[in-house]
Amino acid sequence: MNTAELRILLQRLADGAIETSEAERRVVEALRARPFEDLGFARVDHHRQVRQGFPEVILGLGKTPAQVSAIAREIVARGSTLLITRAGDAIFEAVRSSVPEATYYADAGIVAYCQQDVVPGKGVILVVTAGTSDLPVAEEAARTAELMGNRTERLYDVGVAGIHRLLGARDRLDAARVIVVVAGMEGALPSVVSGLVSVPVVAVPTSVGYGASFGGIAALLGMLNSCASGVSVVNIDNGFGAANIASLINHL
Repeated sequence: MNTAELRILLQRLADGAIETSEAERRVVEALRARPFEDLGFARVDHHRQVRQGFPEVILGLGKTPAQVSAIAREIVARGSTLLITRAGDAIFEAVRSSVPEATYYADAGIVAYCQQDVVPGKGVILVVTAGTSDLPVAEEAARTAELMGNRTERLYDVGVAGIHRLLGARDRLDAARVIVVVAGMEGALPSVVSGLVSVPVVAVPTSVGYGASFGGIAALLGMLNSCASGVSVVNIDNGFGAANIASLINHL
């Protein structure tokens, strides 16, 4: 139980929404919980939420469906929200056998099951893409941000090849508290967006592009060399990481 959850629990107690005995049980249960569980092939960090405000997230890449399912079962058993990134059909089927309530967002490659109260973010996180090919990474960012308690909006296919599409949405850019910009090719869009707004821009280079894009290296270098202030850059295709940073900013 982190400070945000404790605050919610105490507020519910003050409002009479729960009994004192129930609040006491939850606090004692949180104090007794082991900081991690050793499964042999993985040590599930149950105190990740205490330290960072959100439970440990499972990366589906490089793990067998059975391993992911076992970790997911352990996380859900502790009452934590489940989030699995880079998940395919096989992982979802394995997880669903132990967590039948889980939902699969195929467009984002995410399996999730939310069972905790979350503190809402203070404003809107706007996820912007240069093109339709960037959608899988953008949806990973958008779904993650939503699970972390943020009101999230999407503005897709507004790249610099048709800049009028972006300029036609100035009101949505101006209304956001944090903007996540996802782009491949030369990665110019975050610089343009940051030059138009006064809020933080989290740039995500994608591996979308022709040969000289080098699997996203060109976009990464373009974003790192942005002449616009206020741009932070995450790794190639790292929609989850961008959402996490945006959520932290939105909860400040």
